[in-house]
Amino acid sequence: MSDELAHDLSPLIRVYKDGRVDRLIGTEIVPPSFDLKTGVQSTDLIISVETGLSTRLYIPKTAINTTQKLPLLIYFHGGGFCIETAFSPVYHNYLNSIVGVANIVAVSVDYRRAPEHRIPAAYEDSWEALKWVDSHIEGKGSSEWLNSHADFDRVFLAGDSAGANIANNVAIRIGLSEETLRIKVRGIVLVHPYFCGKEPIGEEANKLEIKAYVDDLWSLASPSSADGSDDPLINPEKDPSLGRLGCGKVLVCVAEKDFLKDRGLYYGELLKKTGWGGDVELMETKGEEHVFHLFNSDCDEAIAMLNRIVSFINSSGKG
Repeated sequence: MSDELAHDLSPLIRVYKDGRVDRLIGTEIVPPSFDLKTGVQSTDLIISVETGLSTRLYIPKTAINTTQKLPLLIYFHGGGFCIETAFSPVYHNYLNSIVGVANIVAVSVDYRRAPEHRIPAAYEDSWEALKWVDSHIEGKGSSEWLNSHADFDRVFLAGDSAGANIANNVAIRIGLSEETLRIKVRGIVLVHPYFCGKEPIGEEANKLEIKAYVDDLWSLASPSSADGSDDPLINPEKDPSLGRLGCGKVLVCVAEKDFLKDRGLYYGELLKKTGWGGDVELMETKGEEHVFHLFNSDCDEAIAMLNRIVSFINSSGKG
């Protein structure tokens, strides 16, 4: 084995010229469980044996032994398309919290990751997961939890960082798709979204070293992108279909000290200019870094953001 590096994106990941991949963080996993703190129950299901696409499902204690229909959250984890999984402790704990507080059902998607599975694998898996959810609408899907407890007229997409990017692109595909989806996606939640672009915006011009790292991470995930970090998948400004977003509400959460903050704010501005016609909400958390809520979930700021997301979901009713 050679120790010669092809890509060194420490502290996240290293890729060696012989093809070996060394994920430096985000490798720990936890099993599904009954969470004593929240009363939320989880279970894992395989969606596709062929690709390995799987999901972790969550239901709140109020749904156990009842047929109550609850809003459904489809969640895409972050990690630069390269690290973390739906089974990571930080995501397991976060989904337990949001499901317990919001009283909703959740599907956390474990999509394939780069560099072993380059873009568009993550997007394709996420779209397949959406169609799998849709297959439950008549109560005949492979998940009895979804059959019995999900209100398919109140579906939301959410994610953080790369997962927020996925949520945006899946929502655009919903708006463009000729495939008939019977579920109704009411809104999307983008937490500290991973977007970038060749030309610096806002404070990026003063942080070119960090910008280069963010751009390089996209290059690792999507080496075939002809336009690099101006690929419409990672730069919404370059996406002529942004205004076709297939939902009526968007909540964008940014953090004051996050390098990606300006991209999140700019996304909101772009969306308003497209003629999309939906409602854009923005929440900025002062004094915090990228995805702070995953690692300090009990702080006042994390609780405030969780409550804002819960309010966004529960105020987006039918109609």
